[in-house]
Amino acid sequence: MRLLLCRRWAVIAVVVGSTLVSMSCGQSTQTTNRSTVELRNCADDQILSPTEEQVIRESIGADEKTRQIEAIIQQKVRGGLNGNVLVAQKGIVLYKHCFGLAHFEKNDRDTLVEQSKFQLASLSKTFTAIAVLKLQEAHKLAFSDSIQQFFPDFPYHNITIRDLLSHRSGLPNYVYSFDDSMKVNYYRKEPHLPTNADIMHWFATVSPTPKKYNVPGRGFSYNNTNYMVLAAIVEKVTKQPFDEYLRRTIFLPLGMHDTYVATTKNDSINQHRTAGYQMNRRIPKDYFDGVVGDKGVYSTIGDLFRWYRALNGDCLLSRKTLAEAFIPRSFERKGARNYGYGFRMQLNTLNQPEFIYHTGWWKGYNTMFWFSPKDEYVIIILGNRLNSTVYRVQELIDVLHGSKKAGTTEVDGEVEI
Repeated sequence: MRLLLCRRWAVIAVVVGSTLVSMSCGQSTQTTNRSTVELRNCADDQILSPTEEQVIRESIGADEKTRQIEAIIQQKVRGGLNGNVLVAQKGIVLYKHCFGLAHFEKNDRDTLVEQSKFQLASLSKTFTAIAVLKLQEAHKLAFSDSIQQFFPDFPYHNITIRDLLSHRSGLPNYVYSFDDSMKVNYYRKEPHLPTNADIMHWFATVSPTPKKYNVPGRGFSYNNTNYMVLAAIVEKVTKQPFDEYLRRTIFLPLGMHDTYVATTKNDSINQHRTAGYQMNRRIPKDYFDGVVGDKGVYSTIGDLFRWYRALNGDCLLSRKTLAEAFIPRSFERKGARNYGYGFRMQLNTLNQPEFIYHTGWWKGYNTMFWFSPKDEYVIIILGNRLNSTVYRVQELIDVLHGSKKAGTTEVDGEVEI
């Protein structure tokens, strides 16, 4: 199946630039009722003849780019990178390699392989956002719906799904708000990791400490509570556990068979599952590992490449709906960085996405998912030993642009849960 990537992103750019004007030229906005086979094919590799592949490779200078990428990644490895890397452009994989260990314990040392599963941390938010957009497109919820329409006892009002998706809710961060609840519930009463339902119950019955709350919609403030609440809403609307909904509607249809949520009951998640480390010390299980939506997805470089292709190929959503995710919604401060629905962006001079990406950090895991609609490339780096080189992609961007200076971005130090 040949993905018409240029056409795909050109349409999204037009839709974004026109603030979602109506579609024209007979373009269908319907993606519902597509078979699993059709969706899986949509995310498959391009099928190219040897001649076609050679033409693309020559047009992008693939061999030279691969050589330069190898040198950059080796430098990262010398700087402590332990993880897996995939870089592709125009459907051609330029570079794919695994470096280091999945586990560092002497009695359990095993080498990373292509199928190694990494905790994606905040990169998981891209899946949560698409799950919500699918429900909106199916008229199961609306961007203007309030949290109380799903959880009447939630104590903070006038917050919409749109506010949650764009980190404009003003909610306090649950990770810092319920230390006392953790001590009471985890240590004394219920020796289990809290779920999204538990956190929603605590919000309704316990005063968060500190009780910080800003006016909804007033400003952008990146906050994991937003996507925890969204995952809880998905469960309420679908009457399914969040992990099961993602598995049935996204992972399996797209052929992402090595991708799971941490809360899954399927034991196959443990095959090739990595652990997170700081230096060579395993970081212990966290009390909030059972809370998902803001984090919690485990995946591989290969499955994330399928995810990239699915976002490019009219697979899961209509173009109009997907374009909602890439409209800049963090506009208080001037600058190129912005946030849409579940995706970060670097904007060009026309206020349109030049780059789309998300990073992540959680308990030793560092992740980077970065792609260019214009130049049709993707950079995927998954690490399981705390190391900031994962976020330094400027040199790779320069190579993929075919220039020494792309003149845009660096995300050093952009560490998030």
